[in-house]
Amino acid sequence: MHVGRCSPQAVQAPCPWARSRPRAATRIGGATHAHNGASQASEMARVQQNFNSAGVGLFFSLFGGSQSLALPHLAVPDIRHVDWEKLRAAGFRGLVFDKDNTLSQPFALEVEPRLRGALDRCLAAFEGRAVLYSNSAGLLQYDPEGAEARQLEAALGIPVLRHADKKPGGGSAELEAHFGCPASDLIMVGDRYLTDVAFGNRHGMLTVHVQPLTSRGEPLGVLLARRVEEFWVARWTAAGVHPPAHARAPYASLQGFIREPTTATAATTTPPTTATATTAAPPATAAAATKP
Repeated sequence: MHVGRCSPQAVQAPCPWARSRPRAATRIGGATHAHNGASQASEMARVQQNFNSAGVGLFFSLFGGSQSLALPHLAVPDIRHVDWEKLRAAGFRGLVFDKDNTLSQPFALEVEPRLRGALDRCLAAFEGRAVLYSNSAGLLQYDPEGAEARQLEAALGIPVLRHADKKPGGGSAELEAHFGCPASDLIMVGDRYLTDVAFGNRHGMLTVHVQPLTSRGEPLGVLLARRVEEFWVARWTAAGVHPPAHARAPYASLQGFIREPTTATAATTTPPTTATATTAAPPATAAAATKP
């Protein structure tokens, strides 16, 4: 059955709920962090993470026929719109989260308040089997001593996976060793098509794209990269490109993993959803409607 163009789970326009800048004391690598003697490598993480050679290389390779790697299985406004219990029942065994603009404001040391309840429900469904997989904290190149990783773990209560390569580069061995299962049993959740989604799809995970929590304070390069990603993802989707098939989540079943946030939760954490946030069907559900 074709999903209508007003499906609330899909957001192609910028997120309408711009959030205020978090307090300096709750930011990674901010003035407070620097004052306490953060390492130079940690400071460089914030500066250099805006350039991603693996992402640039992947982008150009997509024109050779691998566009499906950039398309998520589920496209939602945020993690409240995913039925985590159903995904667990489908056999998925672990969660891999990007952090910045997925669970928290960039560089913040706290979960976005409106997502706290959904994250708790998600972690309960998967019995705490989740990690943060960041292109800064825990990345050997920028956080060699693991200082930022330990900060995040203490603040968010979720392990930070130590790894050697930036998404979308690198393999899945570290994740598989951590979870004790193949990468195809994992779910990758993030706000970037060419890093989070592409990394997950490269390794056979189910991929969930969320809208960024805010664009405030993002470098111009990141903002431009988002525009480029969104343009090409929309174009490839319109051309009939589908996300990679997944054995645990056939195309026809994807819509069943979408949920509406409870009225009580939505009323206490966000303004009402606007028309901007409900005007486009997600790539996965559009693919499910047309896939043979």
